[in-house]
Amino acid sequence: MVSPHMQTAALTGPDFPWSGAPYPVLVADATGFLAQCNAAAQALLPAARPGARLDAVVPTWLSAAHEATRLPGPRAAQESDAPLSGAIEGRRFEAHPSVRDDGTVAWWLVDQTDQQLAREALHMERERTAFLAKASSTLLSSLNLGRCMDVTAQMAAENLADAALAIAPARGHRLPVVTCLRGGTPTTSEQAVDPDEVPGLGEALRGFPPVPSRWIDPSAAPEWMIPEGFGPIGAIVITPLPGHGVPAGALVLLRKEGGVGFTEKEEVFARLFAARSGAAMSAARLYAEQTAITEVLMRELLPPALEQISGVDFAGRYRPSADHERIGGDFYDVHPAAVEGEPSLVTLGDVCGKGLEAAVLTGKIRNTLHALLPMADDHQRMLTLLNTALLNSHHTRFATLVLASAVRRDDEVHLRLTSAGHPPPLIIRANGTVEEADTRGTLVGAMPNVPARTTAVTLAPGETCILYTDGITEAQGGPMGDAQFGEGRLKRALAGCAGMPSEGIVDHVHMLASQWLGNRRHDDMAVVAISAPRAHHLSAMNGRTLGRRTA
Repeated sequence: MVSPHMQTAALTGPDFPWSGAPYPVLVADATGFLAQCNAAAQALLPAARPGARLDAVVPTWLSAAHEATRLPGPRAAQESDAPLSGAIEGRRFEAHPSVRDDGTVAWWLVDQTDQQLAREALHMERERTAFLAKASSTLLSSLNLGRCMDVTAQMAAENLADAALAIAPARGHRLPVVTCLRGGTPTTSEQAVDPDEVPGLGEALRGFPPVPSRWIDPSAAPEWMIPEGFGPIGAIVITPLPGHGVPAGALVLLRKEGGVGFTEKEEVFARLFAARSGAAMSAARLYAEQTAITEVLMRELLPPALEQISGVDFAGRYRPSADHERIGGDFYDVHPAAVEGEPSLVTLGDVCGKGLEAAVLTGKIRNTLHALLPMADDHQRMLTLLNTALLNSHHTRFATLVLASAVRRDDEVHLRLTSAGHPPPLIIRANGTVEEADTRGTLVGAMPNVPARTTAVTLAPGETCILYTDGITEAQGGPMGDAQFGEGRLKRALAGCAGMPSEGIVDHVHMLASQWLGNRRHDDMAVVAISAPRAHHLSAMNGRTLGRRTA
């Protein structure tokens, strides 16, 4: 319906100053009829003519806003500070009202489509950046491969798809798979399947570029790939999980039938997420492999547990220089005799340095000495050959060493002791006297010749020979914190150990050294006790070492 008093109204005139404005302008009166409009408004709304009803030519949101301006109240209340907005012809407009002196309202329409799209794009990019940052932080917080796969599947299901599968490279003929539904918890399984039967999966597991989603037929997805209760699949994305040098696996994203498929931008974003997941999974796998290798090597480098061998009691204790380490530069071994009645060989040494590098050299020395066991009755020859091996090595470190051959005859233990630059062994007699074995020699690995003097010692029942490294005597501490434990203090402590079992003696020495140190730094410390058991002790124990033995 057209108002009679508006039929002669012109589109423009002297009372319509916005005829040339670049923005669409509509002027409507209090009764809801269009009074005036400019050319930009007529181009946007072709039905806009003076005299037409406003609600017949503009969207509902704009006509409702005009009706709201007719509500009673102060004029200032009628001009809202917050602009209205809505869609017109597929574009986004903001409407700014201005009440004129004659009571009409001029509506300025400002196209905000591009700004709105830019804001939405910026908001999406911020959300995606925040998601990727969270994913990186969460994934890299663990070096457990199973945990990384769980997090990958769960985060992908919650943010990228309706369900997700994280698939690791095959173990034999089985694929490790973690499946997660949106809002659910990850489940782990192993599938005895051929990945090449799934389009794109075999390529992804081999690290090839992903197959576009539109090339994958959702109906071809195998049953094992569809989570229980998921229903028909509408779209699939399969993308590699790139690792460090080798592929870490594949990521599969699923959306339900009837939903929105994956856009090209979503597939690109999925690959960005997969890159972070693959790096975390690869790091976790590498850590697991290195841990397994380290554990195997550690078992060879750790000093063995000692017991009784051929009627001779042996005990040993080792403490590395750092409490968080398990190995270092001190070592000891007991090699049982290959023939009954022959001596067992005890070795204790101290490599120059600390930590892993020193431990590697101790491993070489221990292996070399083990290979020289056929000549264990000749200490000087063993030391000469070991010295030659060290001089020919790329290692520049040297070591001190003490060799002890021990054999029980009747109730006594007969020892042959040879020191190569090492503190001489100490003998605890039954009456509490502590003697120093008369053996001296040159350290190995430093000079072409290593002369050494071997001495013979006999232990009566209850007597003990102590081999130790200088980490004990050079332990710096005490009341003032600057005094060494020293040989004198060690001898006095051992004098009170007369008649004690070998296990008790090494524990007692380590306890005293630890008390002397307090929390201060220290060198590696090792102690080995060789005892002639008392008669009742001999009948009670007849074990064998858990350490190295001859073939």
